[in-house]
Amino acid sequence: MSISIILFPCWHITGSHLYELEQHLDRFLGSALMAEIPLPFDRSTIRSILIQTVRASECTQGSLRYWLSAGPGDFQLSSSGCSNSALYAIVIESASLQVPASCKVVTSSVPIKSPQFAVMKSVNYLPNVLTKIEGEESGSFTGIWVDNEGFVAEGSNMNVGFVTKDKQLLVPRFDKILSGCTAKRVLTLAEQLVVDGRLSGIISRNVSVEEGKAADEMMLIGSGILVKPVVQWDDQIIGSGKEGQIARALYDLILEDMKSGPPSVRIPIH
Repeated sequence: MSISIILFPCWHITGSHLYELEQHLDRFLGSALMAEIPLPFDRSTIRSILIQTVRASECTQGSLRYWLSAGPGDFQLSSSGCSNSALYAIVIESASLQVPASCKVVTSSVPIKSPQFAVMKSVNYLPNVLTKIEGEESGSFTGIWVDNEGFVAEGSNMNVGFVTKDKQLLVPRFDKILSGCTAKRVLTLAEQLVVDGRLSGIISRNVSVEEGKAADEMMLIGSGILVKPVVQWDDQIIGSGKEGQIARALYDLILEDMKSGPPSVRIPIH
């Protein structure tokens, strides 16, 4: 194996469907292009292989994880010594998703990845691991990265969202961090809360740490946790110090989307 970059995403398997297959696959292929790893198959074939893998597993609740590697090689840095790129896939069965408990977070002291690498889904995850460990060692769920300009970036492997005093759903811009498929879907589903008056708007822009800590609600958003409410950041209590109504509403919306959403996000396995 060459010492070269490997790319990976994760999809939810719910009932007889894969959730957000197309969205994750598009990001996967984009990351492969940035990493200069040639695809072993075209998009259609990769898609078919992944669906067939889930079908063969007979799993109805769990996740599909897969990796793209530069392939077997000479253990050198350059992928030029690799014979062929390789795709690997595994299905992991798991229990039904549970409502996530509220949590605490801390500001991470681990240096944030540069935008070029932060926007790519790869196994360049040592900074992410150290950020997660730092959070856990402080009695929190995870660390939160702040970028070099002092703006809120992301968690160890999840996006961050806030509800402002005037009831806007606010998320940091995606241009310097990973563009989370779950976070982007949450923003779309949140439009329902604007229609019914629970939110006044949805916005993506730079967010200062001070603004984030002063928010009515804070939440972590990602495929592994869906929407997880944050009640304390460092020494600052967020809002009332309890799970917010918007965070719970967004969790309910995405859970329902996984079970009965439109064909654009639910791909049948059979």
